[in-house]
Amino acid sequence: MRHSFGFSLLASLYASAVLALPTEVPAEAAPIERRDGTTTLTAAQLASFAPYTQFARAAYCTSGIPTWTCGDACEANSGFEVTLSGGDGNDVQLYFVGYWPSQNAVVVSHEGTDPTQFLSDLTDTDIVMENLNTTLFPGISNSIFVHSGFANEHAKTAPAILAETRSLIQQRGADSVVLVGHSLGGALAELDALFMTMNLPSDVSIKSVTYGTPRVGDPAYASFFDSQVPDFTRVNNEKDPIPIVPGRFLGFEHPHGEVHIVAPNDAVSCPGDDDATDAECTIATVPNIFDSDLLDHLGPYQGIYIGTIYCT
Repeated sequence: MRHSFGFSLLASLYASAVLALPTEVPAEAAPIERRDGTTTLTAAQLASFAPYTQFARAAYCTSGIPTWTCGDACEANSGFEVTLSGGDGNDVQLYFVGYWPSQNAVVVSHEGTDPTQFLSDLTDTDIVMENLNTTLFPGISNSIFVHSGFANEHAKTAPAILAETRSLIQQRGADSVVLVGHSLGGALAELDALFMTMNLPSDVSIKSVTYGTPRVGDPAYASFFDSQVPDFTRVNNEKDPIPIVPGRFLGFEHPHGEVHIVAPNDAVSCPGDDDATDAECTIATVPNIFDSDLLDHLGPYQGIYIGTIYCT
């Protein structure tokens, strides 16, 4: 895809500023107020995201994944057992699959990518959509379209991930599958959630939590996803521009599940799919990429930053 916007200055600012970011953010008491059209998350609900955030963070940590020794992200979920990992961080995004004993769950996590490059790609007006592969998504309607690049990237790892997931369900008796990811990894996890739902027995629970996820498909895709994957949360942080691209004017739409972090310790659940116009929700907070802050893409997600430099 062509790069239609010049983000060289943005990339330079990003590179210099990101090194100064802390790895953790101290807790701050945020006033909780009543809001129209949204639901304010409680402290307990916010805290419950932490294990999923750490799994998304861990996917960036190349060397420590096979032995689950990737620093804080791995230590936060210390009982997790990696059974499959792959990708090269370039042609194929890094990923891992494993067993989470405390939840009797299979976890799949996908790495994201350089946010400056990713934003430039996603604002390209030549973005192409295509149907999902009916071999991977049996019975999927040809009226449903998704981002071509995401579909192609997902297809590279989907068969191996599904095979490992089935094996863990059989060997360990896992009764749920959790799909997580950040940025491009979030888009892949979203597709994984639908993919697993359509390929695993109905008694296996599917849950997906993604962070800073771009739009994956068209309104027909969003509607179908809603009907198939009820337990889905996409977390957006403050003025992150990635969740508003590719633009709705290009025919893209998010499914349900938006949680928008308004400020540290203050987040709201936004109604509907990609039409929550409440002041605290993403499309009102970030009306365009020029009124955004790319550094918010890295976090903090309730005190946790996600990216390669946070593999400590």
